[in-house]
Amino acid sequence: MNRRNDVLLVDGYNIIGAWPELEKLKEYDLEDARDKLLDMLADYQGFTGMQVYVVFDAHQVPGLGKTFKQHKLTIVYTKEKETADECIERLCNELMARRRNLYVATSDLVEQHVAFGKGALRISARELLIDIGQNRKAIEQSIREEKPQKRNSVDQNISLDVWSKLERLRRGEK
Repeated sequence: MNRRNDVLLVDGYNIIGAWPELEKLKEYDLEDARDKLLDMLADYQGFTGMQVYVVFDAHQVPGLGKTFKQHKLTIVYTKEKETADECIERLCNELMARRRNLYVATSDLVEQHVAFGKGALRISARELLIDIGQNRKAIEQSIREEKPQKRNSVDQNISLDVWSKLERLRRGEK
C-alpha cells in the first residue's frame, strides 16, 4: 500500500503513557521517553513513507507553541492553554484538504471520536505499536535478504538498532 501522501498525527504523551516500555522509561526520564518515541516514529516514517506529526502538550516542556523538524518528523509543542487534543483537532482541519488519508494515533476515546468526525482515520496506541513492530520485522527481513553472503563478516553481527542508526547517519539525520 502506497502511503506517501498519508499523514499520521500522534498524541505524544498519550502514546508514551500507553506503551509499556515508554511508560516505564518516563518514570525515570520523560525526555528519554520522548526521544525513544521519536526514534521509533522516525523509523516508522522512513519505512512507510507517511508524514508523521508528533504533538506534545507544552506544559511539560520549556517553550510554548513551537513546531520544528527532528529526524524529518514534524514535532509540535502546543500553544499556551492549548491541549494536545485541541492542537490535533486544529491540524486535522488544516491537513484534511491537502492529504489523501489522515490518521490520528491516540488511545483517548474522545479524541478518537473527534478525529473521526473530522474525517480522519483513528488508530489506537496499541494498533500503532503492533504496526511499528510488524514494520521492524519487515526491515529485519529485508536486511537479511539484501545482505551479500560472506562479503563482510561484520554485517552478520550488527543489531537492527545499529543498522537503523547507521542508516539515519547515511541519510544525514542525527
